[in-house]
Amino acid sequence: MSKKVLLTATVQSHIAQFHKPLAKMLHDNGYEVHVAARDNLAEKNGLAMEYADKVYNIPFDRSPFSTRNIKAYKELSKVLAENEYEIIHTNTPMGGMVTRLAANKYRKKNGTKVFYTAHGFHFYDGAPKKNWLIYYPIEKSMSRFTDTLITITNEDYKLATEKFYCNVVYMHGVGANSTRFYVMRDEEKAKLRDELGYSQDAPIILNVGELNANKNQKSVIRAMKKVVEKLPNAKLLIAGNGPELEHHKTLIAELGLENNIELLGYTTEIFKYMNICDVLVACSYREGLPLNLMEAMLCGKPIVASINRGHKELVENGKNGFLVPVEDTDAYAQKILEVLDNPHPFSQNAVELVKPFTDISVLCELKKLYNLG
Repeated sequence: MSKKVLLTATVQSHIAQFHKPLAKMLHDNGYEVHVAARDNLAEKNGLAMEYADKVYNIPFDRSPFSTRNIKAYKELSKVLAENEYEIIHTNTPMGGMVTRLAANKYRKKNGTKVFYTAHGFHFYDGAPKKNWLIYYPIEKSMSRFTDTLITITNEDYKLATEKFYCNVVYMHGVGANSTRFYVMRDEEKAKLRDELGYSQDAPIILNVGELNANKNQKSVIRAMKKVVEKLPNAKLLIAGNGPELEHHKTLIAELGLENNIELLGYTTEIFKYMNICDVLVACSYREGLPLNLMEAMLCGKPIVASINRGHKELVENGKNGFLVPVEDTDAYAQKILEVLDNPHPFSQNAVELVKPFTDISVLCELKKLYNLG
């Protein structure tokens, strides 16, 4: 009988987007892989769950106050009762909390190991007080129901090792895809630009992420006003969907930037846009360890990013890009223009700095965690 591993998160897209290398590694080593999360794949424009032998639609909710999590707990408990898992690897705050509560019985009864990956605690240096009041007590108490806590930022690792009650390890994220994201030859890039309908001489600025308040796309939209004054043919491509879509459309129209900003929506072909862009801009207030920055670095792209915990893990100011205050539109514009003027040194440094964060490197860390040699 094959060994079983259960991967859980609040939504299925999290597993499909970020844990495909882990699922494949487990498959390749003889594990039967199950996934339990709320099904939201229809919202993600063709995103598919791969390397999962069974997928359970569990109605987790992101809010710690939602009664849907009670139903999720009951449904997940049935799944755990029907399967004997060697390891349960959970992710995201609410998926992680409900899973660890339901799994504790089996830690005691069957010796099931529970791993939890914290993709960036909601409490951090500079976080709102309410985040500390709500999420810190939850995560600290849940550490008693955890065998190994995996942190992906140095700040989270330091806090967890000092304050929590379980084994804590540091990993370099979930692993950026070094096959799909790479430094393209100029002729490849030119061909791809033609295919996607962009001129060869247009500076392309890319922003990737859900269109929500935290991702703060409005700052780069406003910054484009000054960028276009210097580079009238510059294009900002924003990839993602979400609740701020209509607000962004209105802002773009108010600024008269309809010819310079394109809202791509959610795309499973982000690697194409990452390869043709000249600079990646990220404006979020909060990040764990953003995969899109790693992917851009693999493609040799300079980064202009807001100052936050996750961005500071990846961007060395003046080396592979720049860190700027989160709402300083003038600073975004200035640094975008600076890296566009001389991208080469930033590009070289980006490729070197991202090496520990590649899928190849992270899979070595995961093998060690799972004792796979």
